[in-house]
Amino acid sequence: MTMEEVAREENLMEAFEKVASNDGAPGPDRQTIDEVREHLGAILPALSHGLLEGTYQPGEIRRVWIPKVGGSGERGLGIPNVIDRIVGQAVNQVLSPNYEPTFHGSSHGFRPERSCHTAIAQAKGYLEEGYEWVVDIDLEKFFDRVHHERLLARLEKLVKDRRLIVLIRRMLKAKVVMPEGVVVTTEEGTPQGGPLSPLLSNIVLDELDWELQRRGHRFVRYADDGNIYVRSQRAGERVMASVRSFIEKKLRLKVNEAKSAVARPEERHFVGFRLRREPETGDIEVELSERSKGRINEVIRQKTGRSRGESLKTILRDLNVYLTGWLAFFGIMTGETAKRTLHNLDAHIRRRLRALLLRQWKSKRSIVRRLIKLGSDGRPRGRRPMTVAEARGISATDPLSTGLSPRRTSPNGG
Repeated sequence: MTMEEVAREENLMEAFEKVASNDGAPGPDRQTIDEVREHLGAILPALSHGLLEGTYQPGEIRRVWIPKVGGSGERGLGIPNVIDRIVGQAVNQVLSPNYEPTFHGSSHGFRPERSCHTAIAQAKGYLEEGYEWVVDIDLEKFFDRVHHERLLARLEKLVKDRRLIVLIRRMLKAKVVMPEGVVVTTEEGTPQGGPLSPLLSNIVLDELDWELQRRGHRFVRYADDGNIYVRSQRAGERVMASVRSFIEKKLRLKVNEAKSAVARPEERHFVGFRLRREPETGDIEVELSERSKGRINEVIRQKTGRSRGESLKTILRDLNVYLTGWLAFFGIMTGETAKRTLHNLDAHIRRRLRALLLRQWKSKRSIVRRLIKLGSDGRPRGRRPMTVAEARGISATDPLSTGLSPRRTSPNGG
């Protein structure tokens, strides 16, 4: 792993294409990807020369705050300049193939051929073996607390080119421009949002992985989200105490006491899911966590709001794009609970869309006329007006179909 490998123009070009494919926002210099592309022929040779000569200096990083999934506060995201993202990706392309074989098999985040789905599959296997208590450890502000010198010391064990270490140090120390315009120095942490950050986080936490392996624990980790599986609550409490001590004293990180716990897996959220043993069959079911249920319901409310002022066709197109991606991820749910979840979600979407349509039709006369056109006889039911829900006999021509009905969608997303 050398600076020559990083600075090769072919490597820099590959890095630019990767950065461009992510279509990220500009950094503090406000230079867009398209603007960099226009001058790429001059930029890459100059960048290569600067890296080899040691004159390249990373620019500042723009800090933005985005809502956390589930609505529990905000998390900081660092957006480097496009040029700096190219360099970070170029370094990643050289380091990753060398570090990847050294990582523990129970680490699933930001690695080739691994994902949240493989993490869930491994966790499910531990429950099937009888390890039905989970030590759920949450690291408090992990990306903001990474100790620079410990990280660089670990890098030096494999990276022998001192120029690369100096470059990574400069990237870690890049100043941050806060939303209000204040520029702050960086003493610890890695910029969550840069191309190199996922690899550096895995290098930091790989030390924890091998310590857990040395102690004989069964565990699954996805980025900074880790679970250790044990046979009893008492064992879990003992493991929690000893692992907390290692994390805080050796790794110099902080365990979030409020979000960490020893509990049954069905009570915890892990990469969007929860695991539960079905009492009647003994099977381990993969279900949507309560946090994920709340999140999808909130997204549906936002996308089907009555005040959006867009046509039903536009809203359906937007909703279907989101639901297609959602099902691709959460389609690994299993069991009868998964079927009920999809059925309830389908019903929720239909109710929202029908309410939206009624709002767009406005007058009662228009509502009756349109329902008759769709196949209803339009007659009141009892002493109250007919509701749209009572007109579901029009399902064959219903324009509100979302494709989530259990009749068409299996719990595995098929």
